[in-house]
Amino acid sequence: MYAPLIVGDRAIGALSLESDRLNTYKQEQLDLLTAFANQVAIMIERTRLHEEVMKTRWIEEELKIARHIQSSFLPSECPLLQGFEICGIHLPFVEVGGDYYDFIRIVDHQTGIAIADVAGKGIPASLIMASFRASLLAEIRNNYAIRTILAKTNALLYESIESDRFVTAFYGVLDTKNKVFTFSNAGHHPPILMRNDGRTELLTEGGLVLGVLPDAQYEERPVSLSSGDVLTLYTDGVTDAANVSREEFGQERLVEVIRQSLHMSAGEISDRIVAEVASFRGEAGQNDDLTLVVIKAL
Repeated sequence: MYAPLIVGDRAIGALSLESDRLNTYKQEQLDLLTAFANQVAIMIERTRLHEEVMKTRWIEEELKIARHIQSSFLPSECPLLQGFEICGIHLPFVEVGGDYYDFIRIVDHQTGIAIADVAGKGIPASLIMASFRASLLAEIRNNYAIRTILAKTNALLYESIESDRFVTAFYGVLDTKNKVFTFSNAGHHPPILMRNDGRTELLTEGGLVLGVLPDAQYEERPVSLSSGDVLTLYTDGVTDAANVSREEFGQERLVEVIRQSLHMSAGEISDRIVAEVASFRGEAGQNDDLTLVVIKAL
């Protein structure tokens, strides 16, 4: 004799009674077994739901810890640099993600500025980002040239991440005394250098994305910064932001927002870019991490 275990509209199992005598069970016994089976099904479902709730709470707690750790990797405030304003913004799409930016003091009058984006989202991307950050800082402290720092960081990432993962990164050193910014671009969206007269230059020199080829080489280039010049570093959460029609914000709109904001401070420019991107997305909402660094020469 069998009585199904029913939850909602699906059967999750059955209760079975067996006897070695013929015609042992009557309708009354089946009714009793069915009633008992209904109670068993309810208890099983409650247990399953309880386990799911506990698992969800555990995942939420783990994500909270991961988010806290990742937040500690990002600057808590913008540095005060003589002759420059600098501002960074990070708006995560999920609890943890693969975007990263940093301000790194090297020596007097020299500050390292980094921005990076890991392919993918969630905890896997955040773990790769943590590995990239550790490798980058270690090589910076060895006082290598910028091109060497990226080459060595690339080799370390190649050894430690899967073949379908990679990191786009941009790293430069701002010399506030000589007003020179020396940089190398590892496959990242080219930062926009807008001169005080509105002329625009994209900082593309560098090399391949990090973690794909073990012996990739990188070049570096210095640019001079004059009063009123604005340098904007960003991740694809800015330019790839899409509206309900799936139209992307794009680089041209970003350039135009910066051009219209040249009279503003670095913090105001950052806030305006974020606001323009949010307005463009409209009801579509955010679909990726958004990270932004704005540097203005005073």
